[in-house]
Amino acid sequence: MPLSDAESIDTIEAADPKIKPIRIGLIADTHIPGGAKILPPHVNEAFKDVDLILHAGDIHVSRVLDELETIAPVLAARGNSDGEFPQDQRIKDNHVLNINGLNLGLTHRGYYPGLSQHLLDEMIGREFGKLVDIVVYGDTHIAMVERCNDILRVNPGSPTLPNNRYDLGTVGLLEIMESRAKARIVQLGELPLPFHRELIYYRGAGA
Repeated sequence: MPLSDAESIDTIEAADPKIKPIRIGLIADTHIPGGAKILPPHVNEAFKDVDLILHAGDIHVSRVLDELETIAPVLAARGNSDGEFPQDQRIKDNHVLNINGLNLGLTHRGYYPGLSQHLLDEMIGREFGKLVDIVVYGDTHIAMVERCNDILRVNPGSPTLPNNRYDLGTVGLLEIMESRAKARIVQLGELPLPFHRELIYYRGAGA
């Protein structure tokens, strides 16, 4: 459904957007406590310098957002397996943000590769009530950064269930500076931290 209060989110702008970019941590499909017990500590390491964190849904419990909020402010989209979270103002069906002059839409539903520009524009307009410059989404558990015409689409994958496997996964990092955006995927397993499977997953997961 279109976002009825798309314009209610404050504009986010760096103190000097010509010098300092806004750095945003992107995460999705954490599936805690169903898929994993806790967030991997690698997420904290990947997000240590971000100004904002966006969660693209399938959160399951709000304590995941509470933990992320110890790093930076958090907004989240409601996933298809999430409840209503009526008391949590951080969570909506979707969000539209204006960041350093670019419109960013945050949602859960998948924008699969190969969509025609017409279908993509139609889906984005229906989802956010307007066209946007950046779409951050989840759902597929498949990390992807793709620019389709003038729209940057980013799926950060899942830190706990990448490609629906019980393994250390991915998050995303987005930088917006002078109305330009660039994004990359961070492989958590490549960060200089040990991976203790038994702390993150239930016994037998992925065996």
